[in-house]
Amino acid sequence: MKKLKFLTSFIISFFYQTGLAAAQYRNSPPNPDLACAACGGTFLAIAGAIIAINIAILVWVAKDAKRRGMEHPVVWMLLVFCTGIIGLIIYWLTRPTGEMVTCPNCNNKKLKVLVKCPHCGI
Repeated sequence: MKKLKFLTSFIISFFYQTGLAAAQYRNSPPNPDLACAACGGTFLAIAGAIIAINIAILVWVAKDAKRRGMEHPVVWMLLVFCTGIIGLIIYWLTRPTGEMVTCPNCNNKKLKVLVKCPHCGI
């Protein structure tokens, strides 16, 4: 969560600084170098945000698959990585559903219907 807040504040401050730089040169003749830098910087910020969102989705899929006791959570993560939003929808529709309870041994969340905890094996 802290990383997401940092990323959000970084993107907001980047757009603010880009707008501030453009505003300082508003009364002067157009500067194509400044326009190119602002456009390129905006493109890089958007691309970085998309990559960060994809990484967050992949981590969530792997953790959720492990918490629900699914075999091979890394395979699910790779499926989502290779197929994108379609893989995420497939994962969402095929994952086991049910009530999540706390394991009395390791205090991690697990499905109530599981006999063994996927974290501690008890």
